Amino acid sequence: MRALLIDDERLARAELRRLLAAHPDVEIVGEAVNAADGVQQINALKPDLVFLDVQMPGGSGFDMLEALEEAPEVIFTTAFDHYALQAFEVNALDYLQKPIQAARMASALQRCAARRLRIASAMPSAARKLFIKDGERCWFVAVQDIRLFESDGNYTRVYFDDQQPLMLRSLNQLEEKLDPQRFFRASRRHIVNLDFVEQAEPNDAGGLDLTLRDQLAVEVSRRRAPQFKALTML
Repeated sequence: MRALLIDDERLARAELRRLLAAHPDVEIVGEAVNAADGVQQINALKPDLVFLDVQMPGGSGFDMLEALEEAPEVIFTTAFDHYALQAFEVNALDYLQKPIQAARMASALQRCAARRLRIASAMPSAARKLFIKDGERCWFVAVQDIRLFESDGNYTRVYFDDQQPLMLRSLNQLEEKLDPQRFFRASRRHIVNLDFVEQAEPNDAGGLDLTLRDQLAVEVSRRRAPQFKALTML
């Protein structure tokens, strides 16, 4: 497993190296000292796993993840106190609290290996994830589990499970990176995951009214209706 260390403190990176020396299946492929450097290193090295400091000058670890088109496997490292860490636990984010204990490192790596094994046995598209942070809450979301992207000013509202957080990315930016065979641009405001469409009916405007699995209603514009029919063989 190829790992990248991102922390602005040299001693913290050295401590991670010391702890990881006990895990020969982990190869450290590089280090980064801030969020901007981290983005460059991730894009260049394509690590399997990133150890990411939450608090760094010039941008937090969360800021860095939001700048990525695709989220890698991440284990956060943080000096937050117990109460602040509850946000990580609620959202099932993997974290190591500084000073890091060897046993906690081992269990975090075991969980990461188990996730990678599940992904390897699933469809290739299941591996792609987005990192979304809205206020104090954050999520890693498999792209295939997102049923709808909805434009909201400079933001995009993302619908998955029972969540509807906002992410600071435009619909056009997202569309460029999505699989066009699965995600359909229904209108200027919506991109729909076709796997979640339960019903499509013609409307008076010459377009289509879609009903998604959770009863969300989305209108397909008249101009885009023929493309939808071709994709879904209607």
